[in-house]
Amino acid sequence: MDIIGAIPAFGGFLTTALAFVIALSVIVAIHEYGHYIVGRWSGIHAEVFSLGFGPVLFSRVDKRGTRWQLAALPFGGYVKFLGDANAASGPDEEKVHAMPAEMQRHTMLGAPLWARAATVAAGPVFNFVLSILIFTGIGLTTGVIKDPLTVGKILPVPYEVSLQSGDELVAIDGRRLPSSFNGPYDTFMDSLPPHQTLTYTVLRDGREIDVTGPHPMTPVISQLAPQSAAYDIDMKVGDVFLAVDGEPIQIFEQLKDKVLAAEGKPLVVDVWRDGETLQFTLAPRRVDEPQPEGGFKTQWRIGIVGGMFFEPATEWPGLGTAFLNGILITWEIMQGSVSGLYHMITGAISSCNMSGPLGIAEVSGAMASQGTQSYIYFIGVLSAAVGLLNLFPIPVLDGGHLVFYAYEAVAKRAPSERALRILMGLGLALILTTMLFALSNDLFCP
Repeated sequence: MDIIGAIPAFGGFLTTALAFVIALSVIVAIHEYGHYIVGRWSGIHAEVFSLGFGPVLFSRVDKRGTRWQLAALPFGGYVKFLGDANAASGPDEEKVHAMPAEMQRHTMLGAPLWARAATVAAGPVFNFVLSILIFTGIGLTTGVIKDPLTVGKILPVPYEVSLQSGDELVAIDGRRLPSSFNGPYDTFMDSLPPHQTLTYTVLRDGREIDVTGPHPMTPVISQLAPQSAAYDIDMKVGDVFLAVDGEPIQIFEQLKDKVLAAEGKPLVVDVWRDGETLQFTLAPRRVDEPQPEGGFKTQWRIGIVGGMFFEPATEWPGLGTAFLNGILITWEIMQGSVSGLYHMITGAISSCNMSGPLGIAEVSGAMASQGTQSYIYFIGVLSAAVGLLNLFPIPVLDGGHLVFYAYEAVAKRAPSERALRILMGLGLALILTTMLFALSNDLFCP
């Protein structure tokens, strides 16, 4: 049973709030633990490790003298090191300079440059590690599609299906499947006629037989994008499109073509769900999509991903393959985030692509409602984005501190206290302005 997907929605608010708080708490805890543990390894003593802000709900002091606490406002966290004046890690220079020399070494201000830089960088690095481990774990549990293509689970569809779980596909409509479907597989599917029923040649119990079934790329929803046209009208994963504006469709590509041709005009769609035929009105939306060659392209989309009428059988990919794939996915998220921000700044794509806390919370709830794996995957995506954001060279963020340390390494002295105050003030103003802008997107963007 999918525990997260089974949580009652209570109008959606409870699930959304709970999903957002859990996701944020996990990401913040990992980020702050990175600061804490590398600081400890580097000889810098942590006085407080706090998950949340405000009134303390629970706390305990460990044998090293660090107070671990849970606070009432679960929207962040911090590590307060010895010699820090506050939770923002501002140094209390007067207090530090009054300490014995051996004690100063255990403060952020008195630690060697390498120790301070490593401690600050560890937060974002731990976020990236969390993302890689999540994507690796998902890869290991879901596996990779077997080659040759083999039928796994047959999905509920309103068509006659003679295929069985375990059938190895040899040919469809008399056309033999390619030996490797990572590249030519898509081309092969596109070459099939858009008929409702096709003949499949399968290897079953050691012999080849012919059976019938629908086109492999039946217009069934395999994934549903949060904050999309389809999601907002309560379409579900597993829905099968039967007709668009009264015209029957047999394959997903036909649905895609009709959405593009509509150019935003509402479409009346007939959908099969659990033996019933339902009707919805869908209004495609403009979406800025990243392209493999770089940049973005604006398309009309309804927010669904298609799939086959069966789940392909999978096999274990191996730990090394899954781990490398986890690194690749994390890197692609970082690349996409930087590219998206750049294109928003230059005006190439809409600034509405930037979500604030309300938008992120909504996506959290949507992904939780689609199941545990989708929700954990979302945490991996958000963790990579948070790690990257913290590396931006903005005072107040970890990246800004690293820039100060780089200056100190080159100039052989730290920036002046006056310069730090001015830069930190500017950095804080920039962060608050960006947060307000993102929040306005949540409230006013379509």
